[in-house]
Amino acid sequence: MVRHARVVSLFALLGVGLLSGGCASDRSPPTGITAATQSTPGGLLQCSKLPATSVKQTIGSAGGTMWIGPHAFVVPSGALAQPVTISAKTAGGTGNALDFKPVGLAFLKPAYVVLSYANCSTAGSGASKQVAYTTDSLAILYYVPSSDNPSALQVTGQIYHFSNYAIAW
Repeated sequence: MVRHARVVSLFALLGVGLLSGGCASDRSPPTGITAATQSTPGGLLQCSKLPATSVKQTIGSAGGTMWIGPHAFVVPSGALAQPVTISAKTAGGTGNALDFKPVGLAFLKPAYVVLSYANCSTAGSGASKQVAYTTDSLAILYYVPSSDNPSALQVTGQIYHFSNYAIAW
């Protein structure tokens, strides 16, 4: 039942058309994805530690969805020219972060990382959550175009390459 609720939230956020390959433009983000424009970032969202999760999955040109604990990685059809074995793991610590490999893998059209913040403290912060591209030590390099869904406690970020990503506010 929990997996079903996550899938429903993911489909509602990204839209069924994107997951089935129907996209108006190769660069069109799902509804609600906008460039991160926060001028005074608040840093990484503090969360309780999640169990360590490590997943390996091959995704090809047809696309696919990969679940990493409560988080998801969505590759639309046509984002990869050939099958690639993707590894993802939770980064640990007190922030919800994911580490993807192969590092530097670039997508022909954007892929999406959906990060849950159900285990995070959002008290006192009405700011929208964002997905941040980070270093290995989780220092924020920049924010990716993101869409916050507070009712599902998820934030979706549009990504063009692999590295580390975490939830910020």
